[in-house]
Amino acid sequence: MNAFCKHIEVLIFCAKEPLSVAEIKNCLQELFDSNISDEDILNAINELKEKYEHEDFTFGILESGAGYRFMTKPAFYHTVQVILKQNSKKKLSQSALETLSIIAYKQPVSKAEIEKIRGVNSDYSIQRLLEKELIEMQGKSDAIGRPLIYGTSKKFMDYFGINDLNQLPQLKDLPSEEMDNKEFLNSNAQIAQ
Repeated sequence: MNAFCKHIEVLIFCAKEPLSVAEIKNCLQELFDSNISDEDILNAINELKEKYEHEDFTFGILESGAGYRFMTKPAFYHTVQVILKQNSKKKLSQSALETLSIIAYKQPVSKAEIEKIRGVNSDYSIQRLLEKELIEMQGKSDAIGRPLIYGTSKKFMDYFGINDLNQLPQLKDLPSEEMDNKEFLNSNAQIAQ
């Protein structure tokens, strides 16, 4: 493996979140003070992926959240599940899941619109989702009072292991105009779990 691959390997390893090709490119161009192509980066990532396919490694490089990161291999799912179970206190509550589902499928959406669908105050859920960086403020609505509007974040994609919002489960039962709010919440909460 060449030195170029090793630099990419270190960048992916050290990143807290999935690292996009553009982010890798920016780092390498600053490091080497030269122009680097996306193709060279993708070739190096593929070489690294091949390296980690060997059975001696319990993890590999996967594309997740529109970037690349190290992830454990599926064979070690049960081992990882033990630690995840112990950290289950950090799980999202039912109200946070409902709020997140609404935001994911209806974004950009205001707090008032979320509360209209849920039928209850959503201040706490929105605050928790902002703290966990699963949602972000995306500006202000043009509606009266110019309320803040929310949408999902890059971390949301990583949290659910998707690269694009189009990968969200497509509800055949996605709310049509006729579907009432309870049906919407029930169908989305089931998907999020």
